[in-house]
Order: sequence, then C-alpha cells, then structure tokens
Amino acid sequence: MKHSVEKVELDNGAKGLLIDVPSATVMSFDFEFRAGYRFTKSEKLYEVSHLMEHMAFGANARFQDGLAYETEFTKNGAYHNASTSDYLVGYDAECADFEWERILDLQLLSITSPRFNQKEMDAERGNVKNELTGLQNSYPRILWQKLYQACGVPCLLDTERTKLLPNIKLEDIKEHYRRTHVAKNMRFLIAGDLRERKEKIKRILNEADFKKGQKWEFGDYTMHKVKPLFIKRKDAVNLTFGFGFTLPKRLSDEEVDAMDCLNHILTGTLSSRILGRARNEGLIYGMYSEATRGLFNSSWEFSGAVNVETARDLFRIIKEELSKVLAGEVSENDLENAKSYALGRHQMRMQTARATLNFYFDQFCFLDEVEDFASVPDRIKSVNRTKIIETAREFVERDVSVFGMVGRDNAELAKTLGAALTELK
Repeated sequence: MKHSVEKVELDNGAKGLLIDVPSATVMSFDFEFRAGYRFTKSEKLYEVSHLMEHMAFGANARFQDGLAYETEFTKNGAYHNASTSDYLVGYDAECADFEWERILDLQLLSITSPRFNQKEMDAERGNVKNELTGLQNSYPRILWQKLYQACGVPCLLDTERTKLLPNIKLEDIKEHYRRTHVAKNMRFLIAGDLRERKEKIKRILNEADFKKGQKWEFGDYTMHKVKPLFIKRKDAVNLTFGFGFTLPKRLSDEEVDAMDCLNHILTGTLSSRILGRARNEGLIYGMYSEATRGLFNSSWEFSGAVNVETARDLFRIIKEELSKVLAGEVSENDLENAKSYALGRHQMRMQTARATLNFYFDQFCFLDEVEDFASVPDRIKSVNRTKIIETAREFVERDVSVFGMVGRDNAELAKTLGAALTELK
C-alpha cells in the first residue's frame, strides 16, 4: 500500500513512527516497552513481565475491572492484545477509522494507569499457568527452547517458568511496571489514514501520563556449539528435528536478502531443492528453513517432523543440497526464480495498515531506524550468487551449531544424523 512515514520524538523522550496509509479504513496502534524477560530483576522473577502483560487490560483509573474495560473497548468491533518477548512487552490495537480517537484514549488509559490488584493477579496467574502447560505439548517449542538454552541463550523452559509462577507477588508486578513503563523506554507505531490527524495524535501522546525514568539498554550474550540433543517422549510417533548455525553479528540487509533467497531455493516451495526432492520421494510432508537476525547474533535454522523410517533418506538429501551450496552450486535460474518470488511476496504483504506497520517494527523498536521500504525491490534484484554462497559458508564455517530431535526410542539415530551434519564445510 502507498504510505509515508514520519519519525517523531515526544516532549517526554518517547520515540515513534506515524505511518500515513491514505484511504485505509482501519487504524493500528502498537506501543512497545523494553520490559521483557531479560529486564526482570532476577531469574526467580522471570515470569513477572509475562504476568504483568496478562494484567494489562484489567482495572485502571476509569474502569473497576477488566470485564468493564473489555466491554467498552470492543463494543464497535475493535481488537486489542498484548505480548511479551525476550526484550519487549507490547500493546497493540486495531479499530475502525471512525473510532480511532476513542480507542487510542482507551489504550493509553490501560498503559498509563493500571490498578494492579490481587484478585486479577490470582486469576491471571492461573491463566498463565494454563498457557505454559498447554505449550508443553508442542514438540517444536520444547526442542528449540532446549537447544537455545543449551547453546547459551538466556532463556528458561516452559516447565521451569511454570514452577516460578508462585514466586511472584503483587508488589513485584508493580515494581516491574514502575521500572520499565517509562517514556524513554517506549517506542510506538501508529498506522492508518492519518490525514490531518498527525498533530492531534502528537498532542494526545504528549499529554498522556507517561512517567519519567531510565531507558534500558539491550544486553549481549555469547552462544556456543553443543552436542546433538535427544529428547525422549513416549508418545512421540515420529521425529521432530531442528538444527541451525549461528553468527555473533547482526546480518546486513544484503546478507538477509541473500539468505531469504537461499532458503526459498532450499525449502520455500514444493519445487525447492530440499523440500521438493523430499516430497517427490515421499519422505516428509513439510519443513522450513529461515535466517533471522537479532541485535547481536544471527541464526540459520532448519526444522520439521519426519517419520523414523524416512529420516535417513531425508537427511541424505539435506546434506547433499547444503554441500552443493557450500561448494558454490547455486544456479542463475534458481536465483532468478527466488528473486521473482521475493518481489511478489513483498508486494503482496503490504495490503493492510497493520501489515505496513509490521514492516517497520523490528528495525525501529530495536535500533531506532526506519527501514527504507522503497529500496526493497532494488535490494532483492541485486542479490547475487556470490553473496549467497559467502553468507552460507560463513554460517557453517563459524562452527557454532545446534542439532536436536524429539522422539520415542531413537537416540542413536539422532546421534548419527546429527554427526553427519557436522561434516559440512
């Protein structure tokens, strides 16, 4: 969608983006605070940010409880949610264009004047426990949490997080909120048909009761190689696998575009070199690969689920195709097809105000930078074989890798398959 972006800084030090999407019929709001798991005071209180987020739409300065607030917020179809990640606690909302001011007012009310109380905390503690317990049925989640933890990522397993919930007291919630929900610690993105609304939005935000306080900085950590990991689950009927490589740096835009094209070539469609071959041989239904960049580390990961009897043949294909890439075997035809696909997907993804907002989220919230939307097509077109091969080799040659499987009685098979991948160079 056609749009324009204005980067603003409020009088209180908060920074944000106003994204004007002409003729949009929906307004989208996103307020993010550096308040996630990494900013809790101790491991004992690891879940305090998550529990606080669950209480975000409870009692506040105008509503006596969450039910009353929810009824008012959603009466015209508006939507809101909150989320917690390693670094961020975010509050997002969407509404019809005609009620944008009412919804913005209600969202700011919940963010700036929560009235945390014991009754709502006890209820949400139970809800968080149910959420974490349910997630323990997801084998991919179990696997990747254990892999991340083993290689040095400062995170806890869902089982560990559940056990820590009783540690959190109401005062811990209030303290975490006071320490993290301050103006300088906030980033916001607002997208929609802003027309003549920008100055009014700035005035509303400047008048909101955001507190003063310290801006928290993101912390670094070191990742290391780990031995193949096998997680035994008696009810597992197949093998859930995951493996990846890590670099101690943030990938450049050029490297991200190159790896996106490579992952499309390898697993992107049913004509890809790994997934396509495996499907044609009846070895696996689906798998994925992706390269992600964090602030200090970047990862190249593969994951999927395969039947025990076809696992060896699947990993034969994986090893063969990755070896070909590392040997420089990326054809111009494969590359042109991947670039054409990427250009189409880029154009298709920007169909709503929310999708447009999401495009700018990562770079702005973590780096205070505005990604150049107009340059993306030229970036994609400029991807070349050399950069693809160089970046893939850098991941593998760094030799910081993880491999793991969830299965029933297949530890030796997992060890054999993991060992085969260590031969990639």
